[in-house]
Amino acid sequence: MMRTVAHRLLSTILVLFGVSLIVFMLLQLVPGDPALTILGSGATAESVAAVRTELGLDRSLPIQYLDYMGGLLQGDFGRSLTVNKPVSEIMLPRLWNTIILTFAALVLCVIIGVPLGIAAARKQNSVFDRIAMFAALAGASVPVYWFGLVLIGFFSIRLGVFPTSGMYNSRSPGGLGDMLTHLVLPAVAAALVPLAVVARMSRSVMVDVLQQDYIRTLRASGLSEQSVLWRHGLRNALPPIVTVIGLQVGYLLGGVVFVEVVFGWPGLGQQLYTSITQRDIPVVQAGVLFIALAFVVINLVADTAVGLLDPRSRKKVSG
Repeated sequence: MMRTVAHRLLSTILVLFGVSLIVFMLLQLVPGDPALTILGSGATAESVAAVRTELGLDRSLPIQYLDYMGGLLQGDFGRSLTVNKPVSEIMLPRLWNTIILTFAALVLCVIIGVPLGIAAARKQNSVFDRIAMFAALAGASVPVYWFGLVLIGFFSIRLGVFPTSGMYNSRSPGGLGDMLTHLVLPAVAAALVPLAVVARMSRSVMVDVLQQDYIRTLRASGLSEQSVLWRHGLRNALPPIVTVIGLQVGYLLGGVVFVEVVFGWPGLGQQLYTSITQRDIPVVQAGVLFIALAFVVINLVADTAVGLLDPRSRKKVSG
């Protein structure tokens, strides 16, 4: 197990290095000049040149990238070009808000998607199975931003049950209860596609497990159906389900960008959208790195959990 974890940690470092390089190069292709972003369109050529020199933009791209990586190794993500603040002060509070939204959506995926898939597998080819899987297929095909707008239009504007945007009531913030009220619709919108994927995967895996010989033997021995399903069947179905849940966390971290913009949720995604429109390169680079790091770490945790649940996977990796 330790060898597997060490191997994945090395892969994590290589992935983050590749992500930093790709993001750095792609942002160089974005039209516009960061110096003009800071000074405005009416700036003189001399002032623009001075700012470019101050930011190091007049140096070659390899030197700029080495300077950028040197700062990262020291925990320095640079300064925002638009508000002139350290990037870490801007991103870390918003990263926490994104984690709250992602965790809430993940909880919905697990507590609804997994039982739904298991129930559909238990009643394979029934009316319930067909309806559930059709709904899951439809949910996986719906654009997140469109679904978010539908939720706002129905539950916020028509029924007035939930607020339309934000994380707290701007007039009178009400603490945890206020935040949870604002969290419901964004979490549902963010969870739609991952929930559908988890439900379909859970059904597929459980169908295969319930057709195994040992399941037939347990049923023939007089064991209750609930015990066969939840105690023995689910135990063998968990490793692939945990793997797909880990992958959906990565999707959530990317998908909440649209959800946060639609619902005005003050998270990493909304900040990334704002920074991209303002061409605030240091903030964009830091945001993408945070998402990549979270994705890799969560998948490392998922792989470790699969190794604990299924010893055969450890033997395959070590072999």
